[in-house]
Amino acid sequence: MTGIVIAIDGPAGTGKSTVAREVARRMRLAYFDTGATYRVGTLWCLREGVDLGNQGDVAAMVATMNVELILNPSNPAIVLEGEDVSRLIRSDTVALQVSKVATNLEARRILGQWQRDVIESERVGGYSEGRGVVAEGRDITTIIAPDADVRVLMTADEEVRVARRAGEGADVATVREAVLGRDRQDATVVEFHTAADGVVTVDTTDLTIDEAVRAVLTLAERVS
Repeated sequence: MTGIVIAIDGPAGTGKSTVAREVARRMRLAYFDTGATYRVGTLWCLREGVDLGNQGDVAAMVATMNVELILNPSNPAIVLEGEDVSRLIRSDTVALQVSKVATNLEARRILGQWQRDVIESERVGGYSEGRGVVAEGRDITTIIAPDADVRVLMTADEEVRVARRAGEGADVATVREAVLGRDRQDATVVEFHTAADGVVTVDTTDLTIDEAVRAVLTLAERVS
């Protein structure tokens, strides 16, 4: 018997990361923020002086970077070349550049295969010891894990999403560009605003985190 896969997609600021982590914690599953793979790839290219506009060079860099994923939902981490860069990949510098990697189709293909491998490993072993994984991102329900046991698209009103991110202490103008600008860029290569067939939409505009978590747990209970 293999573990459960819960896929959660949606734009930034919908609460999907917080909800995914809490669902994973309560169900004792691995937590996989697939967006972090694009962020760490961006950080690595910036550090190595790679022109993010050169798609071939970017793809080559993400294919060879040395990254360890810590999938513990209570303390997830990204380790690049032996250094914990979990905070660095959330910097404004990375946030404003990451779409150049995320919209690079060759880099996206490489990172997408990595994501599939991680998800599959948690179905049979890995951090969760085969219990499964909660994976969140932009295209998990459609491209990366279309056969996931639970598929959810999280949405929220645009201004609510910006306010949530700004409420974390960041500059509002920077947040608006990072959130909405990345949405516009990423939407050129993946659909994450409208639920695909079989994907359940959870609108978190007026939901508390606990209410959103319970909505996902209810869906998981139905397939367990």
